[in-house]
Amino acid sequence: MPTEATPPVAIVHDYLTQRGGAERVVLEFARAFPGAGIHTSMYDSEGTFPDFADLDVVTGALDRFAYLRHHHRAALPLLAPWFLTHRVDAEVVLASSSGWAHEVRTDGRLVVYCHAPARWLYQQERYLRDAGDPTAGHRATAAGLRLLSPALRRADRRAARRADVYLANSNATAALVRQHYRRDAEVIHPPPAISPEGPSMAVAGIDPGFALCISRLLAYKHVDLVVAAAGELPDRQLVVVGDGPERRTLERGAPSNVVFLGSVDDAVLRWCYASSSVLVAVGFEDFGLTPLEAASFAKPTVARRFGGYLDTIADHETGILLDDVTPRSVADAVRSVTRDPPAPAVLEAHAATFGADRFAERIRAAVSRA
Repeated sequence: MPTEATPPVAIVHDYLTQRGGAERVVLEFARAFPGAGIHTSMYDSEGTFPDFADLDVVTGALDRFAYLRHHHRAALPLLAPWFLTHRVDAEVVLASSSGWAHEVRTDGRLVVYCHAPARWLYQQERYLRDAGDPTAGHRATAAGLRLLSPALRRADRRAARRADVYLANSNATAALVRQHYRRDAEVIHPPPAISPEGPSMAVAGIDPGFALCISRLLAYKHVDLVVAAAGELPDRQLVVVGDGPERRTLERGAPSNVVFLGSVDDAVLRWCYASSSVLVAVGFEDFGLTPLEAASFAKPTVARRFGGYLDTIADHETGILLDDVTPRSVADAVRSVTRDPPAPAVLEAHAATFGADRFAERIRAAVSRA
């Protein structure tokens, strides 16, 4: 049982090895609960956001293996057993989970913030396809995952039932939580992680007015459609921010008006948002953070009518949602929204409804009632 020395709140996250929306949420948790330790299976200080260097990050045995930190999918068969045996001492554990963190053991109460139910269990073929790694190690991981999936799904569902409070980042994710775990989840949208306030650094050789795509370069993000749409917009540059296994393939097939920046720091990212004319996002997203960030910079978004984008884009007010996503339809939508863009005040007011202070307030309320 918790004692007087037990920390009031501890944060748990799957792994801190990359820069994405889930990692941004963990940083917001840390701001909401100053001094809370962050427990995670693996931590790559160079691969994730530098802000974590100033926080108390606690890792376990898996973190000793540099290969796993740099290739987290190879650790997939080991992650569930690690979380199922890892114990966190706190009055309330706040688990930021895409599938493993909610399995952590604690004598305290458990609040789960779900980014998405485990894709490797419930969308397995897509997850393995997106790995983009034909090596023997990947094939062994895929074979092991298929073999272990029934047991892993049972453990995953037991963990979901054990949580005292279950939260979701979007209405789309809440629907998946109901489908896979048979429980209701309160929706608490993450705030924009990047705002116009802060340092900005220009990228040489790129003129303002470009279309912007910010994404991990994975198959389900469909950056290939955005790149193909750039071919129909020869007078407009497309800037792609992000990295991943699809990058080489995308670069080989890209027209000359596409620039790939790879991973960038926040100063460059601010400049990209501020200097763009439109954000394009046509992947299958459970939340869809980038349209909110774009709106805070008074930029509209063209996106797929799917998932979290239904929460973060007001159709024909802060952007355009597409039912039929093709290079031609994306290009036409970019032309339309840049020819007659939403008023900056409308975009900024929309982003402000997803503010960081409101997010912290609702997360603290969820923890207090656990």
